[in-house]
Amino acid sequence: MIKIGILGYGNLGRGVEAAVSLSEDMELVAIYTRRDPKTVTVKTNTPVKSTADLDTGKEDIDVLIICGGSATDLPEMTPKYAKLYNVIDSFDTHARIPEHFANVEKASKAAGKIGLISCGWDPGMFSLNRLYATSILPKGEAYTFWGKGVSQGHSDAIRRIEGVIDARQYTVPVPAALERVRNGENPTLTTREKHTRECYVVVEDGADKARIEKEIKEMPNYFADYDTTVNFISEEELKKNHSGLPHGGSVIYTGETGFDGNKHVIEYSLNLDSNPEFTGAVLTAYARAISRLNSEGVTGAKTVFDIAPAYLSPVNADELRAHFL
Repeated sequence: MIKIGILGYGNLGRGVEAAVSLSEDMELVAIYTRRDPKTVTVKTNTPVKSTADLDTGKEDIDVLIICGGSATDLPEMTPKYAKLYNVIDSFDTHARIPEHFANVEKASKAAGKIGLISCGWDPGMFSLNRLYATSILPKGEAYTFWGKGVSQGHSDAIRRIEGVIDARQYTVPVPAALERVRNGENPTLTTREKHTRECYVVVEDGADKARIEKEIKEMPNYFADYDTTVNFISEEELKKNHSGLPHGGSVIYTGETGFDGNKHVIEYSLNLDSNPEFTGAVLTAYARAISRLNSEGVTGAKTVFDIAPAYLSPVNADELRAHFL
C-alpha cells in the first residue's frame, strides 16, 4: 500500500481525500493542517495532525500531496517539504514554473526524494496534450481555452487581498475566438482576446472597494492581461449562486502534414462538475507514479512530462498491454 499524507484541507484537500479513498493500492495515513487539528472535521476516519508533526521529517508516508494555493503557499511549502518527503503539488502560476522547479529540484535532489510540481489538468493534462500535438504536427499552432469555470488559484489570489472575505473567479472563453480556432483559421490571438475574467467578491464592512478592484485588475500573472469585471456581492448571494466549482476547457491544435498541406485539428476537452475533485484525482494518480519511481532510485524535481503513463495506473503492465493498448 502506498501511504499518502495530505497537507491542507480546503476544496483540493477534500478532492484528494475522495480520490485516495477510491484507490485500492493507497492508504490515507494523515491529513495535516496549519489550523488546530481539533477544529477540522474530515470525511473519512483519517487522523488530523498538525504541520508541526510533518516538520520532524519522521512521518510514515510515501508521498505528501500539498494542497495549498499557488500565490503564496506552494512556493514556500513544496521546497520545504521536498527536503523531507516525496511531494507533489498543483502549482499553476505558469510564468513562475521554471523558478519553482529550480527550488524544488535543489531541495528534493539533496534529500534523495522526488518533487513533482504543477500537476493537475492545466498545468498537467493539458500540458501533455500540447506536447503530444506539437511533437506530432510540428507545423501548426496550439490554442488553450479555459472555462467557463471557477479558477481555484485565481479565487484564492483574490481572497488574499486585504478586506476580502470570499471570492469566486470565473474564466470565460471569448466565443468568437474559440469559433475562429475550431474553423482552422489559425488566428494570432492576444491573451486578452482569448478570455475574460469575471470576479464575484465579498468584502468586509467598510472595506475600500475601489482599492480592492484596482488590486484585482492590476494583479500580475493573474488579471493584469485580461478584461476583468469585478462584482461586489453579499455572502448570501455568493453561497446561493456561486457555491459550485465547475470548470473545464479545451486544447485545440491545428496543424499540417505532407507536401500538399493537408490540415488536421486535434482537440482535447474537459467538462468538470468539480474542479478540485478532478484535480485531486490527477494528483493522486501521479502520487502513485512518484512513489514507484522513488522506490526505483529516481530523485529530483519532475513535471508530468517526465512521467511515463504506465506509472500512473494501478493495473500491471501485462494487463495494460492486453486491455488498454
